Amino acid sequence: MKVEGNMGAKKRYFLFVSVDSLIVTFSIFISYYILVPFFSEYSLFVLGATAAIILLSHHIFAYIFNLYHRAWEFASVRELTSITLSVTATMATTAVMIYLLFDMTFFRLMLITWMMHLILIGGSRMTWRVMNHHLNGRRSNGAKMVRTLVVGAGKGGTLLIRQMLDNPRMGLSPVVIVDDDKTKRNMELSGIKVEGDRNDIRHLVDKYDIQKIVIAIPSLSKKELKDIHDLVNIEDVELMTMPSIEDVMVGKLEVNMLKHVEVEDLLGREPVELDMEGIEEQVTGKTILVTGAGGSIGSEIVRQISRFKPSRILLLGHGENSIYMILEEVLDRKDEDISYIPVIADVQNRKRIFEVFEKYQPDMVYHAAAHKHVPMMEYNPVEAIKNNIIGTKNTAEAACHYKAKKFVMISTDKAVNPPNVMGATKRVAEMIVQALDKDCEDTTLVAVRFGNVLGSNGSVVPKFKRQIEEGGPITVTDPRMTRYFMTIPEASRLVIQASTLAEGGEVFVLDMGEPVKIVDLAKNMIRLSGFNEEDIGIEFVGVRPGEKLYEELLNPEEIHPEQVYEKIYRGRVSESSLKVIEEKIKVFLAMNENEVKEMLINFVGREDTGKEMEQKRAV
Repeated sequence: MKVEGNMGAKKRYFLFVSVDSLIVTFSIFISYYILVPFFSEYSLFVLGATAAIILLSHHIFAYIFNLYHRAWEFASVRELTSITLSVTATMATTAVMIYLLFDMTFFRLMLITWMMHLILIGGSRMTWRVMNHHLNGRRSNGAKMVRTLVVGAGKGGTLLIRQMLDNPRMGLSPVVIVDDDKTKRNMELSGIKVEGDRNDIRHLVDKYDIQKIVIAIPSLSKKELKDIHDLVNIEDVELMTMPSIEDVMVGKLEVNMLKHVEVEDLLGREPVELDMEGIEEQVTGKTILVTGAGGSIGSEIVRQISRFKPSRILLLGHGENSIYMILEEVLDRKDEDISYIPVIADVQNRKRIFEVFEKYQPDMVYHAAAHKHVPMMEYNPVEAIKNNIIGTKNTAEAACHYKAKKFVMISTDKAVNPPNVMGATKRVAEMIVQALDKDCEDTTLVAVRFGNVLGSNGSVVPKFKRQIEEGGPITVTDPRMTRYFMTIPEASRLVIQASTLAEGGEVFVLDMGEPVKIVDLAKNMIRLSGFNEEDIGIEFVGVRPGEKLYEELLNPEEIHPEQVYEKIYRGRVSESSLKVIEEKIKVFLAMNENEVKEMLINFVGREDTGKEMEQKRAV
């Protein structure tokens, strides 16, 4: 418990008033007797009157400048400025009053008294701060303090180190600081020395037996964070970051609310600046339908699209629990300008989907509903066909029938050369979107293709986290396995942006960056959790049914080299007629599960489908 807490606000107030009253009352006498050999014109009566005027003036200006209701244990330049202004105003008022009352004044006496007020009143507040720090800030209540290295000697580092020293409950003891600014070398922040830059971290960790590293640069870019992580990727040393200065200043977060660096932070990239005007033009005041709104991507699209103030957002999903969760989340925002409508419906149910479109007349449709788990769909190919193919066809045709402005289907990199059921069904869904766009005059239909999203349902990241919490081992299918990764917010933002670029029939491809080896991802997650590989272990269990070692976003001949927008490309994929697709769907549904898998994959794998159609048109 702090000194402040022990004393209470009222007692502390009377303590400061009493101390200040003694200081301002007697300081004029002390100053006078310092000058008395050189000046003796003031009588005791004049001195007493001067002391009374100073006392009265001081308390008036102390009230004006709020000297008695400040947290002096955190006193800084701002508080000292308030003391200076209050003391200066007090002495100026006193000098004027003495001149008016007694037709005399003594500038040197007023100057020395002013200096004594500053020293004694300011000193009393600093004494309070020092006592509070030594009586409370250094107490660790018997807990072992973790030796900590701080990266960053700027404003964030200053706040963080002060909090570490003043708040023993953090359990952190700052030992040394690093900063890339060479002008800060050998400087001290609250007694902690800056001893190098980021390249010296490994040396300082060994030198000072560091157990934790905290990055105190809230404005650090994703690339710089990854660079620092690569430099400090040391076993048994935790890496953490502090919240942004803005969140601390507005009270959303405390300085001591440190968070572990997550794999999403390392794989994430700087956000793309959206075409706000273009999005607002298509979204603001409109009715937006999001299918699969309870899923990872669907729910994030709901969050992101709500920023652009549509009049209604329809949250459509098959599972009531997931729709309930996202509905509760968005309703908690208390945004009265948007109406959120939960719709429980199965995209496989054509009649129900058409009823929803007829009732609500959506202007834009984001179709995120799909079965996405590769191994699961290998065991259930018919369900994949019903949900991913027929569900997309039902929703897209309803959009066309009720003249929605745009229909955006969420696709996947697994639709490229698919050896599995899930990827094949998503490719057929893309083909349906392309075929319908040609016959649909009032609706623009497009697909947006991207890779794995970090933290989504079924992603390896939550699975690896759970395995680490259970003590391991982490199970990886194959040491050669690579995947493209993107964060859920980034993917959703780019999907929304791509929808504004759509002219009809495109398959947009998001720039996923560089592919990541799954085994490297596992190793990073182990280290970020504060363990080493020997503690947790990595076990290779073999490739699962339908999986590829390497994913592709487009075949080399299928991509336009120029971006249509930052991180968005337009693909050139083969097309098929809707009639051919509908005939194939009937065939698929009539076959048994073993036969349908091979037939489905062969159908989407035929590269001459588009060529055959062109030849027929030419004839």
